[in-house]
Amino acid sequence: MIRTATLPNGFRIVTDAMPGLASAAVGVWVSAGARHEGADQTGIAHFLEHMAFKGTATRSARQIAEAIEDVGGYINAYTSREATAYYARVLAPDVPLALDVIADIVLNPAFDPAEIETERHVILQEIGQALDTPDDVIFDWLQEVAFPDQPMGRPILGPADRVRRYGATDFRRFVADHYAPAQMILSAAGAVDHDAVVAVAERLFGGLAPAAAPAPEPARFAGGERREIKDLEQVHLAVAFEAPGWRDPSVHVAQVYATALGGGMSSRLFQRIREERGLCYSIFAQAQAHEDTGLITLYAGTGEDEVAELAALTVEELRRAADDLGDAEVARAKAQLRAGLLMGQESPSNRAERAARLLAIWGRVPEVAETAAQIAAVTAADTRAFAARLIERAPALALYGPAGAAPGMDALRARLAA
Repeated sequence: MIRTATLPNGFRIVTDAMPGLASAAVGVWVSAGARHEGADQTGIAHFLEHMAFKGTATRSARQIAEAIEDVGGYINAYTSREATAYYARVLAPDVPLALDVIADIVLNPAFDPAEIETERHVILQEIGQALDTPDDVIFDWLQEVAFPDQPMGRPILGPADRVRRYGATDFRRFVADHYAPAQMILSAAGAVDHDAVVAVAERLFGGLAPAAAPAPEPARFAGGERREIKDLEQVHLAVAFEAPGWRDPSVHVAQVYATALGGGMSSRLFQRIREERGLCYSIFAQAQAHEDTGLITLYAGTGEDEVAELAALTVEELRRAADDLGDAEVARAKAQLRAGLLMGQESPSNRAERAARLLAIWGRVPEVAETAAQIAAVTAADTRAFAARLIERAPALALYGPAGAAPGMDALRARLAA
C-alpha cells in the first residue's frame, strides 16, 4: 500500500509496505541531476554524489560503510539526468539506522580537500573507462547531438577538464541551489511502517529551511550527426528520435512501439537484421522518458563492410512499422511491458525507486494497475500512427569506429522520407 506525507518545509515521504518481507529499501531522491547543472557545472552532480560517501561531520568514509555493512546491508548512490539518489537495503529493524546514515551523507558532507583529490582521480578514471567503451560513449554523443548546447545534452560524468577544477566551494554552491527540502523525496518500500518512517524523516529533515530551487532549462530536441572515425573492430551506430516525456499521454505508446521494434529477440530489428541476415551481434531499440521530453533510441554494432546494409534495413523496418505493425506484435510488446512492470513489483528497491520517480513527476504515485491499464489500452493503430509521426522528424545520429562507409544524416532522412 502506497502512502505519502509532506513535512511543513516541503520535504516529501512515500512508503510502500510489502507484507511478508524481512527487509526494506530506503533512500532519498533529490531533483538535482545533470540537467540541473549550469554550463560551468557539468559533472558536478555526479562528483557530489561520490563525495557523499567520503565522510561527514560525524562519520569517516570507513564508518559510513561499516555502519551499514555491520548490520548486513548495503548502501549506494547514482546520478541520472534528472535526479541523484542515495539508497540502502537493510533488514527491517535497521531502517532507522539506514535513514540516519543517508541523512548524514546528504546533509553533512565534509568535503575534505584530501578526499576531494582522491575522488577526483577516481572519477577521471571513470571518464577514461567510458571513453574506452564505445557502446557507452556513443550514447553520450547521441544525447549531445539530440540536445546540443543545453544541460539535457551534456554528459553526466562531465568533461575531464571541469572535473579537475571542482572544489568544496563549488559543491556547497550546488547544494545550496538544489538540495532544498521540496526537491527531496524519502522513499521506502518493503518491511516498513509509514508512521515510523515519517517520524524519522521529521527528526532528520524537518529542520531544513524551505527554499526555492531554480527550474531546469526546458529540453529542446535538435538532431544532427556526430561521426568519430577510429580503428575499432566494429562500427557503433546509434540513432535517436524525439519521443514523449512522462507527462505526455502517449508515453506508453512510445514504449510499446520501441519494444515491438527492437525490445527483444522476437522484435523486428532483431529478427530481420540479426537472425535472418546475420549483420550484427547486438541490435535493439528502447524508449527513454524524462519529465518534458523523451527519446526512441536504436543501437547496433556491426562490421565496416556491413554497416551500409544494416542502416538500409533499419530504415526499411522503421518505415514498414508505420504501415503493417500488427496486432500480434503489439500484444507481445504489451505483454513484455506488463510483465516487466509486475516483476519489478517483487523488488522493494524497484518499488522505492518507482515511487520516488513518479511522485517527483506527477505529485502522486499511480497504482501499478493504473499503469498496466494504460499499457493495455494501446492499440496497433495507435502504434502505427506513432511510428508514422516519428519518422517525419529529423533524428540524431552518432557513429563511432571505421564508419567512413556508413550513411550520413542526409542519406538517413532521405530514405525515411522515400
